[in-house]
Amino acid sequence: MEFEKINIELLLPQRSPFIMLDALTHFDEVVTRTRMKVQEGNIFVENDTFTESGIIENIAQTCAARMGYINKYLHADKVKIGFIGSIKDLIINELPKIDNELKTTIEVLSEVFAITLVKAKVEVGDKLIATCEMKISLTDMSNGE
Repeated sequence: MEFEKINIELLLPQRSPFIMLDALTHFDEVVTRTRMKVQEGNIFVENDTFTESGIIENIAQTCAARMGYINKYLHADKVKIGFIGSIKDLIINELPKIDNELKTTIEVLSEVFAITLVKAKVEVGDKLIATCEMKISLTDMSNGE
């Protein structure tokens, strides 16, 4: 499947202006990748810089895109709402600027019931700008679509 042709909004419970992804670029059982160009006017941009909160939300939405893809395309179900359960070992080496393209990769470390633990990395070009582990709790609630 050509992942980048999927409208990212079909995979996420979030709605504009709170969408922090442009496209799903890769999906398999363990690894999911997304991309996002930092735009002027993004709610997480301050002084032409994408904030720490924006990076965290970008990682969380990469997790959401993974689960949205699984629910919508593999299970023919609705996109479910998830919540950040915890963030561990967050390291932000650099904050991206407007027009930087983020490449975010999550790797599933474990899944138990509705809880998924991932290792995440965010890159701009070949530069690693952020890493963390994130625990996401998936609910039975959907975005109503």
